[in-house]
Amino acid sequence: MREGRDSRAGAARAGDGVTPELRAVLVDDEQLARDELGYLLGQLGGIEVIGQAGNGVEALTTIDRLHPDVVFLDVQMPGLTGFEVARRLLDTRAASHIIFVTAYDQHAIEAFEVNAVDYLLKPVDQARLEVAIDRARRRIVTHRPPDGVNDADLEKIIQLVAERQSRRARLAIKVGERFLLVQAEEIIYASLADEGITVVTSQHVGTSSYRTLDELHERLDPTVFWRVHRSHLVNINKIKEIVPWFSRNFILRMKDEKSTEIPVSRTQTRRLRDYLKL
Repeated sequence: MREGRDSRAGAARAGDGVTPELRAVLVDDEQLARDELGYLLGQLGGIEVIGQAGNGVEALTTIDRLHPDVVFLDVQMPGLTGFEVARRLLDTRAASHIIFVTAYDQHAIEAFEVNAVDYLLKPVDQARLEVAIDRARRRIVTHRPPDGVNDADLEKIIQLVAERQSRRARLAIKVGERFLLVQAEEIIYASLADEGITVVTSQHVGTSSYRTLDELHERLDPTVFWRVHRSHLVNINKIKEIVPWFSRNFILRMKDEKSTEIPVSRTQTRRLRDYLKL
């Protein structure tokens, strides 16, 4: 199979003006994420998804068996993370170009911008995806080494992202006269109120020291926390019920003690419909 791939790629590189079709493997522990990325790649054309993997161990086996040109590698996976998979690919000198796919916020993205390591930020933007594919294609056509990434680069990425994540893991909220530290995933929702930003967890209701919801949102995982309304930020894993409302909009009934109802803006209603296939 590898020999067939090399012959096809070689023909495209021989100056005949043919754009090489890339062969890709998608690695993500969420089937929905793989389906969405596969759909976007299909829309762009010129790239064939030849395999998928739902975890790091499966990824290594699939990549070794199929020898893809490009691997789209999710960073956050149970078991072997995307970084650990990349490290093992480096150890075996696998020839695939790695494009990390990450849900880290924009402030953490600086960690990825080292020595030609490419990345895509979730939710994946089609224009940015096209740029990443073009970069990989140029490297293949010009015979440049895949990604140019080495062990030192990878360790730098891991260290910088780990530092970012350690600062983001917990948040302080004021409850009465006390400040409590809560895990980000415990937050059910946050809302603008007269006295500031109210943060609700299953056990506490407090206020945040952040001045705006934008500032608070920057400290949270954007794939989990959605700004569904200008006054509300919700943890999509803490939604109990989605209630149809006027003009085909929704109200979210949350999993807090009061089953708080939160309105969804028209723009975010479309996003919610797409995400949940409503």
